[in-house]
Amino acid sequence: MYGLAGREEELADLVERLDKTSTAFGMQINAEKTKLMTNNTNDFSTDIRVNGEKLDCVNRFKYLGAIIADEGSKLEILARIAQATAALTKLKTIWNDRNIALSSMIRLMRSLVISIFLCAWHGDEMPQKASRHHISNEEVRNRTRQAIGPYEDLLTTVKRRKLKWYGHITRSSGLAKKIMQGTVQGGRRRGRQKKRWEDNNPEWTGMTLGAAMRKTERREEWRELVARSYAAPQRSIKTTG
Repeated sequence: MYGLAGREEELADLVERLDKTSTAFGMQINAEKTKLMTNNTNDFSTDIRVNGEKLDCVNRFKYLGAIIADEGSKLEILARIAQATAALTKLKTIWNDRNIALSSMIRLMRSLVISIFLCAWHGDEMPQKASRHHISNEEVRNRTRQAIGPYEDLLTTVKRRKLKWYGHITRSSGLAKKIMQGTVQGGRRRGRQKKRWEDNNPEWTGMTLGAAMRKTERREEWRELVARSYAAPQRSIKTTG
């Protein structure tokens, strides 16, 4: 279970109410396993308690198998790549079996390997370094298309999912929208700024964040824009070592 709040006082009240409700139903919150994370480390006292025990404030934690960190999505992306690679390796016998059709292998790859990599991608920012790992090999693509027909590469899938999710959140009015737009308590640290969740959108849509926000209010126009953005040819990206 997780809780979100816009201010420290609201978070303390949320924890207190959750603790009282749990106790009323014969349950107890484990203070040792309960963690806090904030984007406002300067003004956050972290003096929030459960049964007299002070809750720890951390810079990362794992939720539903995903790493949530205040430094961005780099750790989660690397972990997901490692998990997908491990799944790929476990299926080595299948990949080497010449009696299995290529089209069947592709379907297995999508359902058993790529699905691990794409899990919850709409919640991550796409670092520029990560996008450079997208390798364009026209010969492999052409052979694959001949075997299984048209297909969607991983970067295109990520763009499609994330832009659709952006439109959904922007049209809402809850705390998720406030967090995405940075309108919660606190501010960004000095120095070089980390990539934000929204920062991919101008590059992918060719629009400023303000224009994109207004566009999402017109649902059909936003859908058309999203379709055009991920259907557009990818720029040539060189592979880095």
